[in-house]
Amino acid sequence: MPLLHNRFPCPRPSDPRPMHPRLKKLIGTLGLLVWMVLYALLVMRLAVDVLPGANGLVTLLFYALAGTLWILPVGFALPWMHRERRRR
Repeated sequence: MPLLHNRFPCPRPSDPRPMHPRLKKLIGTLGLLVWMVLYALLVMRLAVDVLPGANGLVTLLFYALAGTLWILPVGFALPWMHRERRRR
């Protein structure tokens, strides 16, 4: 297997081995950062459209849902990021 900078193995395209943990964490971190920014923008846009004429209960429910729904993709990404490679 060729080496990249003599430290990190660079798998061949036909190599079925799992991703290196550092690469998984980098991909997961960047994906979560992008997700959080997009989610925040979406929630802000929805709040501007929905909340100006809403009563207190609707506002409370909106913020309760918006404050907890962001965690669903994170809950799937974190275990994937920290899952160990399978040993043969």
